[in-house]
Amino acid sequence: MCSSSGVKARVLVGRNRCDDSAVREGVGTRPWIVDDDLWALIEPLLPPWPERAPGPRPVSDRLCLQGILFVLYNDIAWQLLPLELGFGSGQTCWRRLERWQRAGVFDRLHQVLLAELNAAGELDWSRACVDGSHIRAKEGADTGPSPVGQRKTGSKHHLICDGRGTPLKVITTSANVNDVTQTLALVDGIPPVAGRPGRPRRRPEALLGDKGYDSNAHRDELRRRRILPVISRKGSPNIKGIGKLRYVVEQTFALLHHFKRLAVRWERRTELHDAFVSLACSLICWRRLKRSRS
Repeated sequence: MCSSSGVKARVLVGRNRCDDSAVREGVGTRPWIVDDDLWALIEPLLPPWPERAPGPRPVSDRLCLQGILFVLYNDIAWQLLPLELGFGSGQTCWRRLERWQRAGVFDRLHQVLLAELNAAGELDWSRACVDGSHIRAKEGADTGPSPVGQRKTGSKHHLICDGRGTPLKVITTSANVNDVTQTLALVDGIPPVAGRPGRPRRRPEALLGDKGYDSNAHRDELRRRRILPVISRKGSPNIKGIGKLRYVVEQTFALLHHFKRLAVRWERRTELHDAFVSLACSLICWRRLKRSRS
């Protein structure tokens, strides 16, 4: 947890530490600032503010979004959001986050950006990769004893990404939930992605998974969905070359957990944590879209 003075010092010098993968993704020194192009995609998705809302004039949506992003990147307590940034109070930003999550803003933003990437030919539908990653968590919904953290309370992110590592869907569960149980939920949770002639696409041609996803019943269900299961079997050597194809899912987890708010879960309510997850997925898609355009 960062102190208020420490956060202010970082703001004044304008520095934000980034790992190598984040630099490659195009993270700047102030990644919480929303540029005009991204705002043009987000603004139409936001629910309108009541014209005769009681109380003082609310902080603008764009500034509140930047406050939310500041918390997402720096993992500070809401009450420590510096007022001198001009993003409003932490309570104001938290309420806006909750309101937008109820309206489905972040899921729709992710879907819009996936469609933009699909139109640009930047999605690889020839295969998708699945995996799970444990995170520390406070007690709350969808938390449980972590099998990799000395039974401490934790959660797990279940991720499916395309062949290039673009996140398609993330599900949050308790840490003690087996990866295989979320296989079909991840596949069926891929939103319909437009951007190309014909019907929106929702299915990859193949699904790659490690031995944690070994299940004949799930293989049969994937085949019914016209998806080729490429999953190693327990007690047998790994499928040759599968590791070189699945490394992208580990890269995507690294990018997701570069957002410090996702590396440790503080939200007791799963829907608010998922709001941060969807927003992070959208930002990863946005960086890749900007890179493809340049």
